[in-house]
Amino acid sequence: SRTSGENLFVVLLISAPISQKLEPPANPGRFITVIVPVKNEEESIPHFLEQFAARVPGDIAHFGFLFVDDGSTDNTIDVLRRICLADSRVSYLKLTRNFGKEAAMTAGIDHVDCDAAIIMDVDLQDPPEVIPLLIEQWQNGYHTVFGLRAGRDADTVSKRVTAGLFYKAFNSASHLPIPSDAGDFRLISKKVIEALRLLPERNRFMKGLFAWPGYSAIGVPYERPARAKGETKFNAWKLWNFAIDGIASFSTVPLRIWTYFGMVVSVAALLYMLTIIGKTLLFGNDTPGYSSLMAAVLFFGGVQLISVGVLGEYIGRLYIEAKGRPTYLIEEDSRTT
Repeated sequence: SRTSGENLFVVLLISAPISQKLEPPANPGRFITVIVPVKNEEESIPHFLEQFAARVPGDIAHFGFLFVDDGSTDNTIDVLRRICLADSRVSYLKLTRNFGKEAAMTAGIDHVDCDAAIIMDVDLQDPPEVIPLLIEQWQNGYHTVFGLRAGRDADTVSKRVTAGLFYKAFNSASHLPIPSDAGDFRLISKKVIEALRLLPERNRFMKGLFAWPGYSAIGVPYERPARAKGETKFNAWKLWNFAIDGIASFSTVPLRIWTYFGMVVSVAALLYMLTIIGKTLLFGNDTPGYSSLMAAVLFFGGVQLISVGVLGEYIGRLYIEAKGRPTYLIEEDSRTT
């Protein structure tokens, strides 16, 4: 068992192989796990580990690594196996297929035994040199310490604009605001880890789930560089669906908006109907215009389809939750094989 007199021990959860063995810390402390989900990152993993060893002081903590292989189709798992054989501090989980980054992070969180965990990407857009700052704030008593992007110069203009709109929309619609420009790069304490394990939902929007426990949190600004190796696995369509998942998972405001909109349209339709009846009684019946009739039919048809789509998003989530399928399945765990 670990005692309060022990120093800070950090474990990293990373879904990628290690090419350079890390030196043991001069002052090991409590155990911290850094979680890094990976998919098709055979080139990025060795580079990540080399840079981590070079850019993180070895005396601040004892680092361990847990990689979560989220259905890679390249040689990622072979790289991880070789690294695990060379260094016992590196371990991995291999999921049976691609379940998505949110599920991969969940798998990592569910399978660590540590005092804190650090979640980061393998592409080095989450700079390893920020880790000492995260640990420092954790030692100051914060349970969640998230990386806060000081700028988005590495992103395209369209991504910067859409990201800003998403955070504004989410924080306006949800009772649980999340910090703008904060990604998944963060340190979470053991209490937060235990709280996250209590959340059973299958539709997992991790940025919201990280905030849900309500423990003390603080942001650490950092400059987010361009991706060092490989290619991003996200495209515009995935980001759009990710945004919808986030809002639908933490807010019923879209349903309420369409309720209010339906009430406004109903009142307007009633007033228009009374106007038509009044004109007919006063001035006689006139032939309605085809263009205005078609415009009204198409408009209200579109409104109905959109409202059905919004309702369907929530019904679909209820359907997924009702089936009770696991969030992920593990094919291989290096710690038990």
